[in-house]
Amino acid sequence: MSDTDGKKTLGLRGGPGSVKQSFSHGRTKNVVVETKRKRVVVPKAAGAAPRPAHSAAAASASGSKRPAGISESEMERRMKALAAARASEAGEAKQRAEDEKAREEERERRRREIEDKAREDAEREAALKAKEEEEARAKREAEAAKTRKPAAKPQEVDDPAAAQAVLQNKEKQAERGGRAAPGVPPRGHDGDDKSRNNRGKGDDNRRSGKLTVKQALDGREGGRQRSMAAMKRKQERMRQKAMGGNEPREKVVRDVQVPETILVSELANRMAERSADVVKSLMNMGMMVTQNQPIDADTAELIVEEFGHRFQRVSDADVEDVILQIVDEDESLKPRPPVITIMGHVDHGKTSLLDAIRKTHVTSGEAGGITQHIGAYQVTTEGGTVLSFLDTPGHAAFTSMRARGAQVTDIVVLVVAADDSVMPQTIEAINHAKAAKVPMIVAINKCDKPDADPNKVRTELLQHEVVVEAMSGEVQDVEVSAISGQGLDELLEAIALQSEILELKANPDRAAEGAVIEAQLDVGRGPVATVLVQKGTLRQGDIFVVGEQWGKVRALVNDKGDRVEEAGPSVPVEVLGLNGTPEAGDVLNVVDTEAQAREIAEYREQAAKDKRAAVGAATTLDQLLAKAKADETVAELPILVKADVQGSAEAIIQAMEKIGNDEVRVRVLHSGVGAITESDIGLAEASGAPVIGFNVRANAPARNAANQKGVEIRYYSVIYDLVDDVKAAASGLLSAEIRENFIGYAKIKEVFKVSGVGKVAGCIVTEGVARRSAGVRLLRDDVVIHEGTLKTLKRFKDEVKDVQSGQECGMAFEAYDDIRPDDVIEIFEREEIERNLT
Repeated sequence: MSDTDGKKTLGLRGGPGSVKQSFSHGRTKNVVVETKRKRVVVPKAAGAAPRPAHSAAAASASGSKRPAGISESEMERRMKALAAARASEAGEAKQRAEDEKAREEERERRRREIEDKAREDAEREAALKAKEEEEARAKREAEAAKTRKPAAKPQEVDDPAAAQAVLQNKEKQAERGGRAAPGVPPRGHDGDDKSRNNRGKGDDNRRSGKLTVKQALDGREGGRQRSMAAMKRKQERMRQKAMGGNEPREKVVRDVQVPETILVSELANRMAERSADVVKSLMNMGMMVTQNQPIDADTAELIVEEFGHRFQRVSDADVEDVILQIVDEDESLKPRPPVITIMGHVDHGKTSLLDAIRKTHVTSGEAGGITQHIGAYQVTTEGGTVLSFLDTPGHAAFTSMRARGAQVTDIVVLVVAADDSVMPQTIEAINHAKAAKVPMIVAINKCDKPDADPNKVRTELLQHEVVVEAMSGEVQDVEVSAISGQGLDELLEAIALQSEILELKANPDRAAEGAVIEAQLDVGRGPVATVLVQKGTLRQGDIFVVGEQWGKVRALVNDKGDRVEEAGPSVPVEVLGLNGTPEAGDVLNVVDTEAQAREIAEYREQAAKDKRAAVGAATTLDQLLAKAKADETVAELPILVKADVQGSAEAIIQAMEKIGNDEVRVRVLHSGVGAITESDIGLAEASGAPVIGFNVRANAPARNAANQKGVEIRYYSVIYDLVDDVKAAASGLLSAEIRENFIGYAKIKEVFKVSGVGKVAGCIVTEGVARRSAGVRLLRDDVVIHEGTLKTLKRFKDEVKDVQSGQECGMAFEAYDDIRPDDVIEIFEREEIERNLT
């Protein structure tokens, strides 16, 4: 007999010793089989040899007799384990059979589902094609009927029912011929040849052949699925094709803006062309480039014209054109608060005066009572007037910061202490105000002190071309006291009057523009910039560019620490959301998109790099020498001078100006007449300078402050001693002069290789002396080959400190082995010579 797959099997047919063998196609054959009897082994009597192991196992399995040495309980346990193993094998075999059957049923079910779905899709697609072809055919016939002459209308079918009958007749012909499915255009149609040519080339517009189970499973499980958008696009293309929409679209001619250099991919993007086509066009021109490589504007112009577009050459700086310089109309301008900058000398009471106006205590929170940063505050007076104040430091180290404060202000309030009068930083503040061309109001502070002399302040201001109203001038002056509150209302009235004269207005309904007053990197909040909005309104969520940085407003914080949604003109706020820390003084501009902001920031950053590279590049020797001289840092020795009379102070200052050279100079931060005060100690601590008293002494608070802050105070009564000490201190800033003294020469006669040491030169000292602690140079043909130190200096087998002239010795260099006979060793010593100012 044979099994299901047709293989031949053996079956017992006939009697014993005869087997009937069946083959495929019904053939059979009787085969005689030799049979053998099973050999039976009879157990021998006692004392005979033991039975074979398989016989004992068989006997134990049958339960007739257990093997020797195994107890009955052990035998029973083995029998149970054997039975359990057989049962487990039987259960597993049964479970495998059930699982295989279930898998087979699941495969059959999935196969049927896929076949049904494929059949439904094919029928739906065929019906859709038939409907579209019918509509297209009816439309073409209608158009042909309109353009055809009346005599040439033998085949025109006006009746839709007749047209439907014609279509059904053609479909039946196609089915009988087996050439196309229903809805496929008959032979002779315009697109039939094209469809036949595309058949078998991976075109998925129609299904070719049957859908197999393997193809369907591959498409469902591992293959790439077509998205719904792709199917819709395909249907739209088919609909357009059926409606006669195969005519080529009219090419859109674009104005392509091209900078000096542009990437190939960016050029293709601006032309709305494929990058591969642009690369191919460049290769035809002999340029082997990729889409990520840049090309120049001339080449880009040829490509743009080849693709039929209009070329526009632009500059890299044109990216900033998106920052529109809007000219505000007069009717759009609205009154805005004035921006007032408090300026003056250190410790003249600027911050204290602002505290009195704000009724806060800012000074107590500042290091040493000195303002370290520009503070921006808004104050509402009792009359309802809103004022924006900028508090600038008065210390000399913050001159540039005060300059930035003067550039964004409308009114400058110059604070001058009535007991200290005009000081160097007061003069600087006057110069900043004049340079910014802003009106000035003089606030004579500390008028409550007994030694206050406001008229002295007015008189000294005349020397700097500041004529106050009391001196028949135009500059308003107010006597105030931050401690007692004297004159604060008059000061606010003067500010309000000055702002009315200026007629300050701005347009709040436009893109914001402002200036960065101060910027810092906060650990918890990231880059934070204090911005004074000058035009427009800055809102949360605005995208802006500031200097070489850009960002999106994440939060706005006012001067009180509260979050606000927007900030109008003349409002100072902290802006969070920058990608980097800008420079103080940068201008903030709001733009439309992040791409514009990023592009502008990148352009500005690249322009800054190019500028720094151009400044740092030197081509000629004169330029290199000039650059080296300019790069040399001049060490400064800052000092504070207090003298008994003005003449002594001026003489000391003139003497200090003469001390120094190109490397060191003395800078007098502050000079005055009278006792050394606590404010002098605070200024000295901030500058790291000593205080020099000439025929004056420090008062008790100043001495205590100096002890606490570690400020050195020196007293002099002879100006020559003062000059000598300052000159000696400045000399300590000079770098010591290094001088070399040549002490000997040695010539290498032979080179030996010593294990553990390396190459050792056998030398003879030809001149002077050779010392182990000295520096050495290796000369070959009078050219310096190596400079370093000696690792060893031996005379015979002993290590020695020095070897005299005419004696032989052995030398080995530290970390250098390239030594040869006839080389010369130059031995020298270095010494440092202190330099003094002459």
